[in-house]
Amino acid sequence: MRLKRLPAVTASAVLLGGLAAASGGTATATTTATTATTGACTMYVGSITANGDIADTKVTASSPITASKTTGPHLFAPGVARIASTWTTTLGVAGEDTTYGDVILNSTLYSGFYGHDSTGKPTSGLKSQGGGYNGYKAIETSFYWGRTVRGAQYRLRGDGVLYRYNPDTRQMSRYPGYSGVKTMALISETQTYDTFLATTNGGALYTIHIPANLAQQPVVKKVRTSTWQGFEYLVAEKCGSQSTLLTAIDKDSGSAYLYAVGRANGAATVIKGLGKVPGTFKDSAYYLHTAEGNPPLFGE
Repeated sequence: MRLKRLPAVTASAVLLGGLAAASGGTATATTTATTATTGACTMYVGSITANGDIADTKVTASSPITASKTTGPHLFAPGVARIASTWTTTLGVAGEDTTYGDVILNSTLYSGFYGHDSTGKPTSGLKSQGGGYNGYKAIETSFYWGRTVRGAQYRLRGDGVLYRYNPDTRQMSRYPGYSGVKTMALISETQTYDTFLATTNGGALYTIHIPANLAQQPVVKKVRTSTWQGFEYLVAEKCGSQSTLLTAIDKDSGSAYLYAVGRANGAATVIKGLGKVPGTFKDSAYYLHTAEGNPPLFGE
């Protein structure tokens, strides 16, 4: 199971809206899990609407592709959400559920959660992690569990500096040189490295392999040379043992496209375009919504 630490967060009266859930309800850990390997892979593309509502689009790699969108709680003031990390749903022993993750609202980074207590009463909260995040391109948290437990927090600043922070050791690593990156998505969380799939402003597609050993530098490999510049968001989920289901979102046109990505191996990586995802994708921010119980990502 995903053993990500549940952040200690407090309510924020300024940015937290009322918890009046819209039609469709809130996704649970059951609905965010990937389907069994005997069926078509499924992923949940989370989003924050312009009104500050949480939404989920269930995307299934069937033929044809199917997609269904539900709207959950109202968490944020309209128009303040910029980018978000993966949000993870966990179920408690008393029947409570909690979904948690990070989000940048205006220029402040927050840890947040929403869900229900054991009586079914809605719960939610936000805790500021600090300001100065204007112009950031991506935020993410990786977490590997297996023989060992390891995690890291990543922040890509607008000038191309990629930060990695280890919350256990409080060590910060700083990697410059990523100013050309437009967006990126985590595709691997292993004992010894994390890997991102990243697009550039010029349209290329790369992997960024980041060793857990701080003495080693990231390794960048080109996967494709062009045609990826139109996507503002990449959302990736594990599909099978070593593959990735990727939803690439073009907010300008409101379109999303689904790809099956084989084990990442530079230019030899197999990428199969599955087609356009039904629906309109113009929300303020997109991210992976997953569940505790899903194994770590392993796309490289």
